[in-house]
Amino acid sequence: MAKQWRVATHDPARIAALERAAGLPTVVAQLLIARGIDNPTTARDFLEPKLTGLRDPQLLPGVERACDVLLEALQQRKPIVIYGDYDADGMTAAAILLRCLRLLRADVRFYVPHRMEEGYGLNAGAIRTLADEGARTIVTVDCGIASLAEADLARELGIDLVVTDHHKLAERLPHAAAIVHPGLPGEDYPFTGLCGAAVAFKLAWALCQRVTDAQHGGQGGRVSEPMRRMLMQAVGLAAIGSVADVVPLIDENRILVRHGLNALRHSPVPGVVELERVAQLGKKPDLSGEDLGFAMAPRLNAAGRLGQAELGVELLATDDPRRAAELADYVDELNEQRKSVERSVLLAARKQAKDRFDPAHDPALVLADRGWHAGVIGIVAGKLAEQYHKPVVVVSLDKLGSKPGTGSGRSIPGFDLHRAFAAAGEHLASHGGHAAAAGLRIDEANLDAFRIDFCAHTAQQLGPDGQAGELRIDAETSLASLTHQTVTQIERLAPFGHGNERPMLCASDVRLAGPPRRMGGAGRHLSVDLEQHGVKLRAVAFGAGDWENELRAATGPLEIAFQPLINTFRGYRTVEMRLADWKPGQ
Repeated sequence: MAKQWRVATHDPARIAALERAAGLPTVVAQLLIARGIDNPTTARDFLEPKLTGLRDPQLLPGVERACDVLLEALQQRKPIVIYGDYDADGMTAAAILLRCLRLLRADVRFYVPHRMEEGYGLNAGAIRTLADEGARTIVTVDCGIASLAEADLARELGIDLVVTDHHKLAERLPHAAAIVHPGLPGEDYPFTGLCGAAVAFKLAWALCQRVTDAQHGGQGGRVSEPMRRMLMQAVGLAAIGSVADVVPLIDENRILVRHGLNALRHSPVPGVVELERVAQLGKKPDLSGEDLGFAMAPRLNAAGRLGQAELGVELLATDDPRRAAELADYVDELNEQRKSVERSVLLAARKQAKDRFDPAHDPALVLADRGWHAGVIGIVAGKLAEQYHKPVVVVSLDKLGSKPGTGSGRSIPGFDLHRAFAAAGEHLASHGGHAAAAGLRIDEANLDAFRIDFCAHTAQQLGPDGQAGELRIDAETSLASLTHQTVTQIERLAPFGHGNERPMLCASDVRLAGPPRRMGGAGRHLSVDLEQHGVKLRAVAFGAGDWENELRAATGPLEIAFQPLINTFRGYRTVEMRLADWKPGQ
């Protein structure tokens, strides 16, 4: 689908003023202002975020009460269960609290629900089983805030439930011994964008502070060296969770990811060392947020998508290097299986979209089949939403038709998917999620009625023409200006991710300097050499192998949209472009 390019306008006077006041290169000042940062102090804090910029963990709503419950469990030797989630954020959150409570000598273990059999969040069967096995305290991570009936059951069974979460609240809070959540009603915590792992890190930090205070007679003091080491490792794990859960990389998240990248390289847990090995990141001088998002997190998520999330938690929680190596190898194999399953479902979903619907003109797509693996439908929905730039729901129907199907949806900017599910909620067995990503359960008999109402709601919200795909571009530039020094300065805005995207630039009057070449497995990616006024640079387009024939046929100049970056290969650092879009020159 053709995208509309929106090139940001710039005020040269504002750029020059920030450049002088903060002592910044012009390109960095320009990109900061494009991000709404024009104050010199704010600019310096953004470029050099300090770990001391994290707010005291005791300020996080619910943390003090959660510490009371957990410290009582520690003192009375009550068995504690960390109840996690099956995605990378949930795994890292569970590993953080496991490592913390083990250090404090708690009687603790973890439990992760099976994605396909139990679904997301607390479930009654698991709570009863854990109670029968002796659990007296359950701590949720990255889930639980909307599990109202399950919280009531835990209370009936005499279990102290501590909920730590960051998701949207239900119509009321669960009845729990403690609730830790950055957005609790009546509280005024200044940043509600923390992920589950960051919330778990704050709780672990607060526990260490409380234990240290008790050891010093309430006078406070520095945490012990083992606690400090554990907390730095937790910062690294929280960085993985933050990037994997696509929370905005601003405020405390930016601090956690910037310092977490350093912690992952210099004080990693054994599982992280082995994840870097299988992801072929070990030889890189530094890790980036993109390394976490595209290399480490997918391997953890693959375990959850294929129903073995507990192995991801064990990988991050073990201190045995040999066990970590075994688990990392297996998780890597699971990721290859996930890729194969995902490709199969994606091809089938694309075919269904073209054969049964009109993907170019329908306001939304609702696709369903019995053979689609429920663990990958979210990824497929996301790729189709990006391809067609419209909301997409992909449903995995029960093979026997006796149970509700499981669906996953992905949205586009400006469209609230969670609200759209609610508008068509009469056809659903259940639903939940966020504006950008949401899930549902639906009986097969209701699928057509849901599709009609969902598409009607989408058309009403987006208008008859929908929304054209939009590519936001920070600035127009020339290839000659992309010197090693300039791109290195641009890298100062890292870590890049949601809420702080890698800068997008554009250039015109660009020509092919050679034929484009497919690369990667099944030729899914593209490599092309580009030239402008005698300056040549290599560009790589991930997932755009299909551009090969179109580019080969292009005879005139091109306009390109791209992200500049420094590529390190065999010790050499060169400037390259990540090609995002192109079109024939005007």
